[in-house]
Order: sequence, then structure tokens, then C-alpha cells
Amino acid sequence: MKELGDATGIDTHALIAFRPGMGGAREKLQWVSKRVTTVPEDVAYSLFGIFGVHLPVIYGEKKQNALGRLLQEIVAQSGDITALDWVGKSSGFNSCLPAEITSYQTPSSTLPSLSEDEIQTLVSSLRNSLAVQSALKLYTLLHNMSAARFAHRRLYLPCITFPVTGVRRRDRQETYVTYEVKTNGLHDLLITTEDSLMPFSRATPTRQKYLLVRPWDRYLLELPDFTELPESEQLLDFADDAQSNYETSPQSPLNLPGGSPGEEGPADSASHSRASRLIVRLGQPFRAFFLAQQRSGEYTRVAAEHNIIAQVKDVTFIPNMMDIRTLEIL
Repeated sequence: MKELGDATGIDTHALIAFRPGMGGAREKLQWVSKRVTTVPEDVAYSLFGIFGVHLPVIYGEKKQNALGRLLQEIVAQSGDITALDWVGKSSGFNSCLPAEITSYQTPSSTLPSLSEDEIQTLVSSLRNSLAVQSALKLYTLLHNMSAARFAHRRLYLPCITFPVTGVRRRDRQETYVTYEVKTNGLHDLLITTEDSLMPFSRATPTRQKYLLVRPWDRYLLELPDFTELPESEQLLDFADDAQSNYETSPQSPLNLPGGSPGEEGPADSASHSRASRLIVRLGQPFRAFFLAQQRSGEYTRVAAEHNIIAQVKDVTFIPNMMDIRTLEIL
């Protein structure tokens, strides 16, 4: 097993416990990122078994199309957007997908995670400065967001958007240019890319519209994973949800019963806690996409040389500055 692990670069435990399927999609893509095949399309076709998918095998199609069809199927079936976490050149299939499997060689960028004690401390510090109703509304909006999906090579990506207010060229090295990017509500950041960006500022605006976006991932809601719960517990949760849906509006997943009007019951307190925890998590650094709007209104992703890590300036303003929508990306 050690020899097999050394040869493949796959952790021994993963080799022993492997099951075909969509679970751990990003890690599986990293496993195969150095795979070389005689026929270019087989880079994608040889992964069908690993992910448990059944797609047409069309020898003669472009390698980018074969890989694109596989990756869009992974996103469509699993709702897992970690397959969009890569660095390199964009695919002609869709700009949010990589042109080469080698773009997954670098492990998924890990950001600092908060301990439970740190989360509780930050939640307590927000108690007096956070507008609770705004936080609850934000939680509800994000709770109701649908998963990412593909249709006819177009990615419909639910995300939190931040308008770009300025782009300034900083440095050029060979084919790459580094730009300083300013956005509403976020700290300034640097983006290095081969793509040409139109420099502009508030004083000298441009018709080209750019967005910095945070792709929405439902794990931030801290919802239970029902596939990992014992069947008896799933039935209990289902009964609780049914009772909750009967007593409350289906459009308001946070307005759980508890207490009389004007009185904060246990359910209300739990709702406030979940909303506050979400704000804390949204205030941490996150991986962002830089998008450029096209003349027809859709967007394309600007491929960056490094991961784009962004962070909001002031967490107390998060509920009021979040623009949540689903963007169509070519």
C-alpha cells in the first residue's frame, strides 16, 4: 500500500476506503492532476469510474470539451463547487473551468478556520452592534439560494457580489500583469493575470463592468448532513421540520415557533445565534472570483495566476452590503 501510495500520490487510507462517487471531488481531481494519456480526451474519460458518472465517449472532441463535460456533471450532480477552485488558464468550454487537469495539482487553498471558542467570542462582540433583523433576513436569503448548475455550457452561479470600483496596473512580468483592485466593502487586493483589464477609478469610470464575487457554499449555514445521521435521527429531524413548516411560513426558515409576540423564546434565540454565526463566518477571508461583464450581459471569469483571497472591512455592515444573486457565466 505504501508503494502504491507513493506511486499515485494518493493517501493510503483513501486507497483503502475508496468508493466511486462525487464525495471529495476536489481531492480526487488533485489525485489525477498529473495523469498523462495517449489520447488527450482520455484524461477526462478515464475519470468516469472514479466519479461514478456515465457520459458519452466522443473521441475526436477537444480535450477541453471532454474535461468540461465531466466537470460540469460533477457540479450538476453534487452541487459541490470545489471543482471551480483552481489556478491556471480558463477553458474554452466555460471560463469557470480549467483548460487542463494540471490546474488541480495545487491542493485546494486552505484558509484559517475559527475554533468554536473564537466563534463564540466574535458572536458575543457583535451582540450590541449587529442589526439582528438584517442578519436574520440575510440568513433567510442565503438559505433559499439554489445550488450552482450548468446548462448548455453556461454556469449559473449563486454568489455574493461586490462591485469593483477601481482597477490600477501595478506591475508587469513577461505575460502577466498585476493589478490593484478596489471594491465596495472589501480590503484592496492584488490580482495577477494574463488577461487584460481596463484600468479605471471613480474619477475616470469605464463602461467595462467588473465584479468580485464569493461563490455561495451552503456549508456556511452549518446545516446538518442528513446522509451522515442514523435513520432514527433523520426521522426525528423530518418530524421536527414538518411541525415547523406547519406552524411557520415556508419562506421564513428562521421564524421558528417559541414564545409569545414580543418575547424571545428558545427558538428565536437559536435563530439569532445561527444568523450571528453566519455573519462571523462571512467576515473571515474567502476565495473570490474576478468576473468581467460581457456586452450581452453575461460574465466571464478572469483567470488569475494565484488564488484571490478577499475579506470584508467591517463585519457589522455585512447584512446591509451583501448583494446576493445568481450570475450567468460563459
